[in-house]
Amino acid sequence: MKFNLKTTTLLLSGLMLGSTVLAQTIDTPLTNNYVQPFSSGSAFKTWSFGIHAGMITPYTFIGGKQDFKGRETQLGYGAYVKKQILPSFGLEAEYFGGQIAGNGSPTTTNVQPYASYSTQLNWTAALAANITLANINWRHNQGAIQPYLTLGGGYMAFTPKLYSGTGSRVPLATSATDFTEFFIPVGVGLKFDIAKDVNLDLGYQMNFVNSDFVDGYAYGYNNDKFAYAHAGLEFAFGGKGKPQLATHNPVSSMRYEYMTKAQTLQTELDAQKAENDRLRADLNATNNNLAATNANLAKLTQDSDGDGVPDLFDKCPNTPAGTKVDGSGCPLPVAKAPTETKVYITEEDKKVVKDAIANLEFDLGKATIRPHSFPSLDKVARLLVDKNFSLKLAGHTDNTGSPEFNMRLSKDRAESIKNYLVGKGANPSRIEATGYGETQPIATNKTAAGRQKNRRVEFTLY
Repeated sequence: MKFNLKTTTLLLSGLMLGSTVLAQTIDTPLTNNYVQPFSSGSAFKTWSFGIHAGMITPYTFIGGKQDFKGRETQLGYGAYVKKQILPSFGLEAEYFGGQIAGNGSPTTTNVQPYASYSTQLNWTAALAANITLANINWRHNQGAIQPYLTLGGGYMAFTPKLYSGTGSRVPLATSATDFTEFFIPVGVGLKFDIAKDVNLDLGYQMNFVNSDFVDGYAYGYNNDKFAYAHAGLEFAFGGKGKPQLATHNPVSSMRYEYMTKAQTLQTELDAQKAENDRLRADLNATNNNLAATNANLAKLTQDSDGDGVPDLFDKCPNTPAGTKVDGSGCPLPVAKAPTETKVYITEEDKKVVKDAIANLEFDLGKATIRPHSFPSLDKVARLLVDKNFSLKLAGHTDNTGSPEFNMRLSKDRAESIKNYLVGKGANPSRIEATGYGETQPIATNKTAAGRQKNRRVEFTLY
């Protein structure tokens, strides 16, 4: 049977079946395919596998140079696994096999004549992008047909055989009999939803091989190509109840979301309107009662001298304007300004702080105070308690380590000293702890002695 007749029959059968599927899918309840808008890919089935069979022929729709004049149609078969990454984009690993055959004399006359050839496709393996052209339906909850394009690349292994006019096999012009070449598959097709998680797949694929020896005969500078028209089934798999990402119609879910929320909002609006009517009636009754109450209160709230105490409770009427009064309307006593106590820092006080600085030690790289430093810090705490001094603690480090670590370490050490002094009774509001990290060195950081001087906590009494 001619290739064109087979192809036409197959496509017409697919379209008739697709029309039946469309009529069934239109009436499918929305809830069977509903996914909340903007959900992640985990809400869908994104993996599928397919099997197909069809016809392989050297003839392609784009025509072009062929080494043999006649074309035969042979059986092909294949399978694929697909990962749907986006609603309109997926990646699939493809395999197909079969035979390619042709007949008639080659298109050149300066070589011995070949009557026909037959090439066995041992295997083909390719990775292809699958682009869905239309999975959004603005008229129905779920569309039934998804046209798609595929483009990929891979390798194919094949064994060509040449035959003379008498049917005898002719040796190839090379010692090799099996070949592996890179090829590019380009395809178009239609998928029809025929059942839940099952799609009918009708496709046409042109395969461009990086070789002119697919038919066993190399002539000219054009590489060989062949076509594969197929029909098959695709099965989606994944979580139970999830729809396929490639066939999901987000417009339907958005419409369902909108209508559900609109219905909910209308119900809430009706309930709120009824509640507002009830509240308005209660408010009118309350306003009437309030007007009567205000009339009675007016007599009780009169304040002739404007001191904020009603005449009914004012024991000191006619208080001059601006006078501060107590609850009975009488002037408040004028408070005397507090006397300021001066604080003096003696040399002995400075020595206590100096000794605390000299004896201050921390664990290496930490804000933990070593017990050796406790006695001198206890004296500083006693000084703050007895004389109510204020104290500023400024932590500093050398440039060893990152600036962020040094800034944090200097702040933590100053806070550690503050916490110790507060624990000994000092007023926390009079102690300020600040960290400066490595930003204020008092010596060079290039020597060990200089870095030792820069690792310090400064005490400032005031």
